[in-house]
Amino acid sequence: MSSDKTPAETAEPTPPASSPAGLSTEGATPSMAQFLEIKATHSEYLLFYRMGDFYELFFEDAAKAAEALDIALTKRGKHQGVDIPMCGVPVHASEQYLERLIRKGFRVAICEQMEDPAEARKRGSKAVVRREVVRLVTPGTLTEESLLEPKQSNTLASLGRAGGELALAAAEMSAGQFRVAAVAPGDLGVELARLSPSELIVPDSLFADPEMASVLNALAGAVTVLPALKFESSTGERALKSFYGVNELAGFGAFSRAEVSAAGALIGYLELTQKGKLPALSPLAREGAAAYMAIDAATRRNLELVQTLGGERRGSFLHAIDRSVTAAGARLLAARLAAPLTDVAALQHRQESVAHFLKARETNEELREKLRAAPDIARALARLSVQRGGPRDLAALRDGISAAHAVRALVPQAPGEAGDAIGAILEGLVALSPLADKLTHLLIPEPPFYARDGGFVRPGAHAALDEIRSLRDESRRVIATLEAKYRDETGTPLKIKHNGVLGYFIEVTPQHGDKLMAQGYRHRQTMGGAVRFSTDELSSLANRISQAGDQALALEKQLFDEMCADALASALPLSKIAESLAILDVASSLADLARVKNYTRPKIDNSKAFSLKRARHPVVEAALLASHTPFVPNDADLSSDRRLWLVTGPNMAGKSTFLRQNALIAILAQMGSFVPAESAHIGIVDRLFSRVGAGDDLAAGRSTFMVEMVETAAILNQATEKSLVILDEIGRGTATFDGLAIAWATAEHLCLKNKSRALFATHYHEMTALAERLPAMACVTMKVREWNDSIVFLHEVIPGVADRSYGIHVAKLAGLPQAVVSRAGEVLKALEDGREGHKPLARIDDLPLFSATAPVKKEQNAVEEALRAIDPDALTPKAALEALYELKAKLPLN
Repeated sequence: MSSDKTPAETAEPTPPASSPAGLSTEGATPSMAQFLEIKATHSEYLLFYRMGDFYELFFEDAAKAAEALDIALTKRGKHQGVDIPMCGVPVHASEQYLERLIRKGFRVAICEQMEDPAEARKRGSKAVVRREVVRLVTPGTLTEESLLEPKQSNTLASLGRAGGELALAAAEMSAGQFRVAAVAPGDLGVELARLSPSELIVPDSLFADPEMASVLNALAGAVTVLPALKFESSTGERALKSFYGVNELAGFGAFSRAEVSAAGALIGYLELTQKGKLPALSPLAREGAAAYMAIDAATRRNLELVQTLGGERRGSFLHAIDRSVTAAGARLLAARLAAPLTDVAALQHRQESVAHFLKARETNEELREKLRAAPDIARALARLSVQRGGPRDLAALRDGISAAHAVRALVPQAPGEAGDAIGAILEGLVALSPLADKLTHLLIPEPPFYARDGGFVRPGAHAALDEIRSLRDESRRVIATLEAKYRDETGTPLKIKHNGVLGYFIEVTPQHGDKLMAQGYRHRQTMGGAVRFSTDELSSLANRISQAGDQALALEKQLFDEMCADALASALPLSKIAESLAILDVASSLADLARVKNYTRPKIDNSKAFSLKRARHPVVEAALLASHTPFVPNDADLSSDRRLWLVTGPNMAGKSTFLRQNALIAILAQMGSFVPAESAHIGIVDRLFSRVGAGDDLAAGRSTFMVEMVETAAILNQATEKSLVILDEIGRGTATFDGLAIAWATAEHLCLKNKSRALFATHYHEMTALAERLPAMACVTMKVREWNDSIVFLHEVIPGVADRSYGIHVAKLAGLPQAVVSRAGEVLKALEDGREGHKPLARIDDLPLFSATAPVKKEQNAVEEALRAIDPDALTPKAALEALYELKAKLPLN
């Protein structure tokens, strides 16, 4: 098929037709029989079946794809008397369609033509072009630039189990990273939240465990279930040894059977999906237990770490702190945010790098400019390793090596501890000059995306290619020269022409035909108004010209393959360059963040300290800065003798902001960043919990209150003395006394049993009495000021307790009708009187809503009219006193 139009544009539209599962090949055409056989072995995938210049889909695949891609569903022929639904997409534009299908949860099998149709015809007129599935496209195995977000990692994870133990392996295929770690069953949700895999492969046997199934089902479409047989540790060991070409895995470290199961199954899945074109992964690395701060999915969501509750990156914590200038740096920053460290020495190492670039401001600004020129080496190398790269990926390696040389020359060796930190980064910026020189010599500055387009080898770089190109590009001049030569030889006004049947030929009018015949020119064709001839010289030249284009492309492809081989031979040092540039970008960007936002270096140790002076919320501060409004900083001190702060105060006063900012600062500090505070001393936080906000889980049949209780239970069951817990209004989703009882008991448990550092915000003022029973509890409140029957929020945290919640004032600010606000005030007064022995319900019933408020509104209007009639500047003291008495008389009686 060579038409530029898709089948959807050329075929007859037809309504969707159902196709029974397991269609028989009986009675099918040879091509359709081949399709059905291939589809039968890839039933869970949409089959992109190559036919000429298009990928075509049939039967149920066509119906699903047409709906997902919003293209017309057509038909082609019949099978067993039923119309065959069909749709198709052009091969050259297939990536954009793949992207849409993958994002909508589909998985695609790419079936290519493995031979030229002319070769198939040699086997007989009914022979079918040989086709094979060359790749299975799944969310975790994407490498194409158009299918990936530059600033987001694309992680494929594998969950293995052996001997009652669990392990998680994770590969960032598009960047070449590969790691594995043992995981406790209770921590599986936390680890999956940290990795946030695009795809998780699991053995089907795990779903027999209800708790395990619950965790896995939460990932929904990201889970790929495989037979448990593929997760056997012995099978995994063989797969790993084969992948790395080694006889023993001991050189990579000591791995448990569960870890080998997970890592080996991941490699096996890559072999299955990539059909032998395996990516260049780094040596398998084992991550130790408790290497990262544990942050569960609910806490990540509540703190809006990488996206807001509305699903947007803008407005998230990551968006507020990201000043990276490279895609790899942005991904590394996001990875550090997802996995804050718990190793003090490693954190101090990171801090030294940030401190160095903060001090060397001019160097840092120049470094950031040079880093901007650094392409994404890791993803370019990944595409080349699976044979999906192009000349532009080679150019990315060339320019990346050049950027590494420039950066290494720019960044001087730092003194002291900073020198060790910077030196470790610079060691990764290896030279690779021979590879860079070859790529620079052969490639044009801006090569095309695809090798099939040709034109990427620089003129003058390869003599044989230049000669072929000269013949191809200058064919008109060569033909014109030959034409002039024949004219001189024959003395006739001949012309050399070309068509698709004869190729190049000499054409003269009939009156000159005999003359050329007599001179030995070979006759080709006689027309009504012309006679056509050829010569051996013209035929030879025609063959050379027609073949020159193909020869040029073939030679360029050969040079491309040679450059790819050289690049892959240097995969390890190239990966180190990519990693070092990303680390430099993160250190540089965090230094720039600290300078621009006035962040300070926190003291990090293994104590239980948590002391912040004049701390700020990084996201809220950025939002206020845009409106030129200053942020009000606050202190926090959760030392052992006051490790639980009970925070009271009205809504809108800043309680939630205060709670969140302390959690975010802990994460920033354990990322290795400076923090938004005047000073900070933070003992390592092993687990961070945040129960802030409310929301139901309708899909799981859980109410808002049930979700709150589940999250609170997780906190009380897992928090340790080194944890940081943020709780906001626990118990608000149920009856008042039930909620108060739950909040009270939760605070006691946190303080006495978990002994965690905690911030506990509540509207239950009765809980302040706990401070008398719990020596480690401190009561603080949000400062407000009453003014003209309203309140002003000062957003300051001060010692003490709130005397009331000011809920009605907040409701008034929100725009509730005045009648409702007034009525609420009356009901509140009745309820408060009820606490002193009155009957609040009786008093409320005596105050019907509209009858109570209407007279008040009328009298208030009379007072307003009288006030408007008064001119204060014209009143004598006596007249002013009389006016005051008159106004008071107009007020309604109590």
